[in-house]
Amino acid sequence: MTQTQTEAKRVEELRQLLQRASYAYYVLDTPIMEDAVYDQLYRELQQLEIQYPELIAPDSPTQRVGERPATHFTSVRHNIPLYSLENAFNVDELHNWDQRWRRQLPTTDSVEYVSELKIDGSALALTYENGVLVRGATRGDGVAGEDITQNVRTIRSIPLRLNFDGLEAIERVEVRGEAFLPLEVFKQINEERQKAGEQLFANPRNAAAGTLRQLDSRIVARRRLDFFAYTLHIPGMDDASIANTQWEALELLQKMGFRVNPNHKLCASLVEVAQYYEYWDTERLNLPYMTDGVVVKLNSFKLQEQLGFTQKFPRWAVALKYPAEEAPTRVENIAVNVGRTGALTPLAEMRPVQLAGTTVSRATLHNSDRIAQLDIRIGDTVIVRKAGEIIPEVVRVIKELRPDDTEPFVMPSHCPVCGQPVVRESGEAVTRCVNASCAAILKGSIEHWVSRDALDIKGVGEKLVHQLVDKGLVHSVADLYNLTAEKLCTLERMGQKSAEKLVDAIAQSKNQPWSRVLYGLGIRHVGSVNAQLITEKYPTVEKLETAKQSDIEGIYGIGAEIAQSVYQWFHIDANQILIERLKAAGIQFATQETELVTKGNQKFAGKTFVITGTLPTLKRDEAKALIQKAGGKVTDSVSKKTDYLVAGEDAGSKLEKAQALGIAQLTEGQLLAILEE
Repeated sequence: MTQTQTEAKRVEELRQLLQRASYAYYVLDTPIMEDAVYDQLYRELQQLEIQYPELIAPDSPTQRVGERPATHFTSVRHNIPLYSLENAFNVDELHNWDQRWRRQLPTTDSVEYVSELKIDGSALALTYENGVLVRGATRGDGVAGEDITQNVRTIRSIPLRLNFDGLEAIERVEVRGEAFLPLEVFKQINEERQKAGEQLFANPRNAAAGTLRQLDSRIVARRRLDFFAYTLHIPGMDDASIANTQWEALELLQKMGFRVNPNHKLCASLVEVAQYYEYWDTERLNLPYMTDGVVVKLNSFKLQEQLGFTQKFPRWAVALKYPAEEAPTRVENIAVNVGRTGALTPLAEMRPVQLAGTTVSRATLHNSDRIAQLDIRIGDTVIVRKAGEIIPEVVRVIKELRPDDTEPFVMPSHCPVCGQPVVRESGEAVTRCVNASCAAILKGSIEHWVSRDALDIKGVGEKLVHQLVDKGLVHSVADLYNLTAEKLCTLERMGQKSAEKLVDAIAQSKNQPWSRVLYGLGIRHVGSVNAQLITEKYPTVEKLETAKQSDIEGIYGIGAEIAQSVYQWFHIDANQILIERLKAAGIQFATQETELVTKGNQKFAGKTFVITGTLPTLKRDEAKALIQKAGGKVTDSVSKKTDYLVAGEDAGSKLEKAQALGIAQLTEGQLLAILEE
């Protein structure tokens, strides 16, 4: 045997040994060697592969983390679509689902169900060829997702090579499962982000999804994602020759080397399913990961095949969800914030409580009407929950626990920031400060002006805005363009280079288009989409200033409330002075020639689009820009005038309305295909 053959044999031995060790540690949770031994063997393999690069294989443990960050993710079509699941929110709805499939396929045979915990993470589609991982992709819209293979390789509980003993004839395996962050890891990540001054992740699910889309796989590896497999597909083969049921498929996934959630159960009836669901309603709080429900599947693959799919869901499975997580806590104070429009928003400051994997200590109370409806007081014990599992809200007050000395909360009659009287207009629920010189309104208007969808001035964040206003350096957004590096250097933690960089960023914002400027002015009810529609009709500020309210209202997508707000804003003297100052600073108040759309050669000319849900690869504003570049319009609401609905994941009510109106629907992949033709 030659030297190279000897080294090749040793490399293969090391790979197999390290793979078995990883499987025992990450999947079986029964380590077969000490960490120091594993590290020593890993380094030996690494050195051999450096010395003999021709021996490097894609399934080697050393290939889990890429050396270079990716520049982007490509969109890939799934070999087998990833359907979402129909939701049921109680046992009655579970029975309704059961009755529906039985009407579709009447049977007198006994039926088994497999109940599995619904892991709250991010779905992945894994493809193996000849037992080797060749692709990992996000769910996307179910038809196409993003190729994130480089990141998937970093997840230790995902095998790079399958255990194919006795299954050598299989050429391709498709596995579906959920990538997730254990709660302890999620907590550590947020602690690190807090120390670094970075924005915290809202919950483990968002953190997992954000981690999977990192361009640098080394970051993904450091975050220690985990994975549970739950679905097995073997294209081109009769699954019955390998597994007849979902239960057998789960066992086979474990044999292949995957981690399968150990809490699945084979149920002989819906009664057992309901018992399983009720048991985990409380026990899930003791799990080291998040779960938001139970997935119920018909066990028989034969029944699954006969029932098939609707346009969106498999008929043979349902997700039985738990109610939004709620918890009691105590209201320690009710503060009032003032926003950029002068709106006074009451905020409950509470004793910190854990909700959906995060610590919650504040919740909006919206307005005085909501306070009156809840009858909430300082000192009250309240039930708080995550609305949509993201935004904390107070659900109700437990008045039986109310202290005797509490008093009803009354909204202030004067602005808590500037001390001027506040007003509440007839027909509105919001109380407002109308003092244009109020520091809170000024800070809010500047933060809006520099935001990403407006003038997009990098480096100007909330803390800097507060310093600029508090130090008297800025009294309106126009004053931003009078700032110099010398003035900025007087602020805390602002050096010469940072100041010069900031001045350059402010100067660059003068090139932003008229539509962004209009949005940045912060006119009530005018969002970025509405601003685009208005500037298409009125390509200069002079034309908009002289427009009648009825003409503005006549723009498709602009209602009476928006038109009135725009008309009134441009007829206030102080706002006219602001526009003149911004013009003098060089801000664009007219659509440039390069922005004008040539209607004759635009694919979407005259077509109106609505975008809803989460798209697999594009951000919503990116999809909007592509449509507008092709001559189309993008509006916020679905109506009979809508031509196309671009629908992503979790599309919701807009999709339902579009279906009811018979409006054509496009996935992101279909939209991009049309644009590429």
